[in-house]
Amino acid sequence: MPADHLEIETKFDVPLPYALPELTAVDGVASADAPVEHRLEAQYFDTADLRLAAARITLRRRTGGPDDGWHVKLPASGDARRELHSPLGRATRRPPKAVVAPLVGVLRGAAPVAVAQLRTRRVVTVLRDVDGRPLAEVADDSVSATRLSGPEGTVEVRSWREVEVELLQGDRDLLTRVGEHLVEAGAERTSRASKLARALGLEPGQPDASAAEVEPRRKKGGKKHRAAGPPAGEVVLAVLREQVTALLLADVGLRTGADDGLRRMRIACRTLRATLAAFRPVLERDATEPLRAELGWLAGRLSEARDDEVAFAALRAAVAELPVELVLGPVVARLQAEQVAAHELGRTRAVGLVAERRHLDLLDALHGLLADPPLTERAAEPAGPVLDRVLHREARRVLRAASAAEALEGPERTEALHGVRRVARRARHAAEAVAPVAGEGARDVARAAKKTQRLLGALQDVVVAGEHCRQLAINAHAAGEPGFTYGLLLGRAEARARDAEQAFAERWPALGRRLGG
Repeated sequence: MPADHLEIETKFDVPLPYALPELTAVDGVASADAPVEHRLEAQYFDTADLRLAAARITLRRRTGGPDDGWHVKLPASGDARRELHSPLGRATRRPPKAVVAPLVGVLRGAAPVAVAQLRTRRVVTVLRDVDGRPLAEVADDSVSATRLSGPEGTVEVRSWREVEVELLQGDRDLLTRVGEHLVEAGAERTSRASKLARALGLEPGQPDASAAEVEPRRKKGGKKHRAAGPPAGEVVLAVLREQVTALLLADVGLRTGADDGLRRMRIACRTLRATLAAFRPVLERDATEPLRAELGWLAGRLSEARDDEVAFAALRAAVAELPVELVLGPVVARLQAEQVAAHELGRTRAVGLVAERRHLDLLDALHGLLADPPLTERAAEPAGPVLDRVLHREARRVLRAASAAEALEGPERTEALHGVRRVARRARHAAEAVAPVAGEGARDVARAAKKTQRLLGALQDVVVAGEHCRQLAINAHAAGEPGFTYGLLLGRAEARARDAEQAFAERWPALGRRLGG
């Protein structure tokens, strides 16, 4: 398994004659080490259609400096990037199998080849506090980059200078202060994720090269609309590209053992499934329904063990709140064992799922949809009116589901509220997707739908925990252990379920109004 490191850094473009300011002037920096120079050479690899770059992933072989070797850099959150590091080994022309193994879902059968070569003169200065702790590293890089195959088979050479500030043992406030100090001296922040993006000419905010032109599949006699602004299809495809990228990164997380890999994969599946359903006016249903079915299969398989793990964690927390005299038998040990088993089962099952041909076929199909989108006539209409109608329809679905649930009682009502949670989740994803176009109204719907989803999620969690209590009591009885504590937990779970239903009933009128009811 490659070494795993979370890299938190900010990048700055600087002119060639830029002079680093006095870094000890930054609040919290007591001293700066003498600059150390490194000569780095890196070869970057990607597919011919730049699949890794599209997913904001870089794969390189670098020599020189203290961390030479094979590096895979993955986006994490904000200014953080997750880095997988493997030793150089003997391979030079192509990455070793162990290095590309985590990227199978992104590569989808395509072999990575060398796409760029970079030579960097790096001057590193380490910043320290009064106790000598290393807070951050400032790297002043002069870069010469060669793109090995341009758009028409050409070789392109670029050179530039940039400054990177990476946290070591300092905090994000320090990162901000150092950055502000550099900007005051003439540096400019950049949102460019990597040197490779610059070497390939992929500027920040540049559209994906694989993005399809918004051209509806017109039926015979159909009319083509002229969009007075961004067409609906363009907005929807941009949303889908981001969500497919999130799915790919979750896939990498699962393959590399990331703690949140299973959770992120499940969220990505559900988000994509909801988006494909919500935007049926823009995407042909016959083309998207098979994808929704496969995403539902994957999310369902991932959810089984994950739901168990969450339930056992909640039960352990509930036991911790009980007086010691009410915990009879090996309750704590049994719950801990069940939670660990659920975690391992979930991890094993998830790794097995992403290795299946069916999963890889799904990824291929999603990219096929992006490459040749099945757009309807309405995809070429202005996005605002089309997406407003989508938003209104999704909000009305939540209102109708909630109204139907109110007329029920007992277990039927609980089950119906679980359905309200699902349609609220779909409305939330749709509202968040259209918010950049639809504005504050969509954001308000998204917030109301999210609150609805969370309130009913709390209800579902205690319902599932109660079901586990029943089974745990049966297992304890069969093992000759006392069942008293499990019965107590079950009673408390049922009480909490009633409280959760009541909390939703009290909050729903206001939430319903925000959804347009």
